[in-house]
Amino acid sequence: MQAGRVAVVGGSIAGCAAALAAARAGAREVVVYERAAAGLEDRGVGLAVHERRHAELVAAGHLDPAVPWVRLASRPWIVREGADRAGRRIGTLPFGFRSYNWGSLWQGLRARIPSSVAYERGTAVEEVLPGPDGAVLRFAGGREERFDLVVGADGYRSVVRAATRDATVPGYAGYLAWRGVLPEEELPGPPGAWARDEAATVAFPGGHMIVYRIPGPGGTGTGANWVFYAVPADPAHGLSLKDAAGLPPGEVPDALTDQHRAVVDAHFPPYWQEVVRRTPKDATYVQPVYDLCVPHYGEGRLVLVGDAAAVARPHSGSGAVKALQDAAVLERCLASAGSWAEAVAAYDAARSPAGRAVVDLGRRLGRAQVRATPVWAGMDQAALEAWWQEASEGEGSFGGRALDGPREA
Repeated sequence: MQAGRVAVVGGSIAGCAAALAAARAGAREVVVYERAAAGLEDRGVGLAVHERRHAELVAAGHLDPAVPWVRLASRPWIVREGADRAGRRIGTLPFGFRSYNWGSLWQGLRARIPSSVAYERGTAVEEVLPGPDGAVLRFAGGREERFDLVVGADGYRSVVRAATRDATVPGYAGYLAWRGVLPEEELPGPPGAWARDEAATVAFPGGHMIVYRIPGPGGTGTGANWVFYAVPADPAHGLSLKDAAGLPPGEVPDALTDQHRAVVDAHFPPYWQEVVRRTPKDATYVQPVYDLCVPHYGEGRLVLVGDAAAVARPHSGSGAVKALQDAAVLERCLASAGSWAEAVAAYDAARSPAGRAVVDLGRRLGRAQVRATPVWAGMDQAALEAWWQEASEGEGSFGGRALDGPREA
């Protein structure tokens, strides 16, 4: 490692964590190549980290405890019934998470990367050419650079993954996610209709919407981050893989907007209708839900982290956690191995099973909460708990599995 050159393709959360891992493991040179020219701190969507995983990631040095967050404790499930504007709660499940603003979490990781690491913005890697003792990156314009190890942190359309023998591509889950963020000061009344520590879930036939508070950009203010899942009425509106990062408001087909509004009007309690209606158009977008699981996280001199290796449906609550765990394990393998081959093999053996587990859980939860929903209004607390126990594998993987040791029960 002391004489090695490591390239990290992709400079978002997974990429920053991987660069930090390689630098701390002792690589002589680490270079990050990020396709986007603009800063990533403007991405204002929310994500959540389970409390159990938070402590592990802080201890591993891959999560800054100073990054602003909001504590979440419970997840009430709500249907449109009764006189209450906020609907009827059929039951409540525990939800021990910390919510973050994506941009702020990225900034915290970016700030941790030592100055010795080169971070190149606006640099697109067009092709990865693996060899027996390294890999060559080919850039737009024809420039080439050789590295001893290449880390693919370039997401669901990874060019690093495309260079492996098992160049798996993500598969469409059959439904969409509508996303939005409403500033807290714009929330409808009455005060107290929705507690600050709740991840409220509005359930309807064929889907649900989960909404929780997140810190605003840079930790200023708070917003209501909502994600609405449903199968498109017309399969032709499923969107393609190129749209998996999300379509901004101006590019969303009218048919999808109309379907979203129709479901909200027909099935949401008045309070939650207002939350959706008040969300600014420039703070909403639509994305198709895809998933992916590679057979191997490492091959030759290539390793994959984050969504480049496994794209799990968001229901598992472990996307950012898995990326940070990947980086923590990669650091350990690079620092302790006697050769590049040994490090890659150890990393693959440790992380491939974890990736399969989180993708499998996301598929189960997607079926239970979208593709084959129960009759929500007929459920009570006991029925909700039994349903969730079956759907979530007893919560052993919900929010991410333990970084080390056996799966939690």
